[in-house]
Amino acid sequence: MNTPAGKQRIDKWLWFVRCVKTRTLAQKLVNGGHVKINKERCSDCAHKVKVGDVLTVTLPRQIKIYRVVELGEKRGSATQAAELYEDLSPPPLPKSDGPRPLPQAVREKGAGRPTKKERRQTETLLGKEPL
Repeated sequence: MNTPAGKQRIDKWLWFVRCVKTRTLAQKLVNGGHVKINKERCSDCAHKVKVGDVLTVTLPRQIKIYRVVELGEKRGSATQAAELYEDLSPPPLPKSDGPRPLPQAVREKGAGRPTKKERRQTETLLGKEPL
């Protein structure tokens, strides 16, 4: 049910558009300062949004920018949720093949720990029996 003057709580709207899985997570997102309404940081989950507002939501791995097109009445399917907003988010960065492996470390002869062969030769030289 829409509130008077065509406004709705921001946590409810974020939940309706499936930005987060639960309304509690939406409240934590807003209270944590991860949501901006028209470029102004919002820290109150009871803040009202209206049609035409632009929301910037900072999620753990991405930034979403939504323009409110319609206020929801209930949480519906993903296709119904997509009708409530216009996605203004920048396209995701292209994925690279991953981090490049570091070059193999090269140790100079005689530097570092001895190899098993070198340990056996040392033990034989000292008169100990190799294990």
